[in-house]
Amino acid sequence: MGDISRCNGNATVAAECRRKSFWYEEEIEQDLRWCYALNGILHSGESQYQDIALLDTKPFGKALVIDGKLQSTEIDEFIYHECLVHPALLHHIKPETIFIMGGGEGSTAREILRHKTVERVVMCDIDEEVVDFCRSYLVANREAFFNSRLKLVINDARAELEKREERFDVIIGDLADPIEDGPCYQLYTKSFYESILKPRLKEDGIFVTQAGPAGVFSHTEVFSCIYNTLRHVFKYVVPYSAHIPSYADTWGWIMASDSPFTLDSEELDSRIRQRINGENRYLDGKTFASASLLSKAVRKSLDKETQVYTEGTAKFIYGHGTCHKIRSGLQQEMN
Repeated sequence: MGDISRCNGNATVAAECRRKSFWYEEEIEQDLRWCYALNGILHSGESQYQDIALLDTKPFGKALVIDGKLQSTEIDEFIYHECLVHPALLHHIKPETIFIMGGGEGSTAREILRHKTVERVVMCDIDEEVVDFCRSYLVANREAFFNSRLKLVINDARAELEKREERFDVIIGDLADPIEDGPCYQLYTKSFYESILKPRLKEDGIFVTQAGPAGVFSHTEVFSCIYNTLRHVFKYVVPYSAHIPSYADTWGWIMASDSPFTLDSEELDSRIRQRINGENRYLDGKTFASASLLSKAVRKSLDKETQVYTEGTAKFIYGHGTCHKIRSGLQQEMN
């Protein structure tokens, strides 16, 4: 970020920088990096738990980056959030009470609140600064933050669920990726799912979580392990995935319940028409049917997965919870 600050502070250098592109660079693996051309950095800061940045990218518009990991962009975040929210709520017979683990961005709450049956949403995020940041800068979600059905709680989701007695129709895991030294990898463990989360679901309740990259090669990072862990806790588990352009990969979600998932694409479309205000941009019945048909390579890998996610055997997304370098085209030329 220092290069852009230097451009802003020196008129001569700023003029030169304006003629060139700034780049956000994220290290996906040891030998693989994605780069996005930037118009500029809109805001950056550091909370008690995480580094936060809002970038103005040329290909994807505003982009939220936390701990050096791209969280979402305004151009394609609807794919991620429609996939996270709507399959679980549509499969439930009448979702009225929803608990969000994380979700500080506000997009998950926005999609939930489109459902006519929903009476109460509890959004529990550990990082108040992230929530305040997103409420201030992400215009698309401001209405959701002020909806009377939304109850915002600043707390660790594990501690919040432990102390609550009420049970929910749907619990949604909109957590950051499990990063080593990050704030939430323990919320992907078997012990958490079994002893804390599942008791807070009603009898016919549904849990859904984002589960990391799910590409042909990347799914073994955490997706297959989270899937296998949930199979040890719930009777019925459905993995599904979709390509997210700004992630440059296929992303995965996993839905779990002790009640079977029986709706076909036509029934899902019928519930979409009856229950959801407005039109989905990405998800319909056929799209979900396609999303839950994983490739042969991924299916075989999930069937063979034996590792269960525990505190002692945790798997992590590549990265160490630090902001990665944002560099300018000028610097690249100098190198």
